[in-house]
Amino acid sequence: MPHKTLTPTVSVAGQLSADDIRDLAGQGFTDVICNRPDGEEPGQPPLSELQAAAKEAGIAFHHIPVSGGQFPESAISAFADALEGADGKVMAYCRSGTRSTCLWALSQARKSEPASLIEAGARAGYDLAPLAPALAARHGDNA
Repeated sequence: MPHKTLTPTVSVAGQLSADDIRDLAGQGFTDVICNRPDGEEPGQPPLSELQAAAKEAGIAFHHIPVSGGQFPESAISAFADALEGADGKVMAYCRSGTRSTCLWALSQARKSEPASLIEAGARAGYDLAPLAPALAARHGDNA
């Protein structure tokens, strides 16, 4: 399963299968974050199937769906909480990895410099430059 590394403990990927999730445990992943609404597009594995695979593999499964380029504060906070509560590596996924990367950056902006988040995204192949104003605002907020 192709994935991209944002930090030593956070990776992102496009849509995962139940087999992909089962394989993650052997790679040191303890948590999976799904950022897709269930049934977002035809052929997408049902959320219940993926949750069952995670449970079978002993992996925590977090469903934090976002769509339409919208990143509500509740999703950003839930993503940050999932990362903070993880006991190992975290794999976040959506259709292409972009939404997961954006949520990761927004969830880390209060404690990390926006430029370093944008750089990490770029190293993984994601352009976070359009998020720069939102990252800067969150970083300046430090609330």
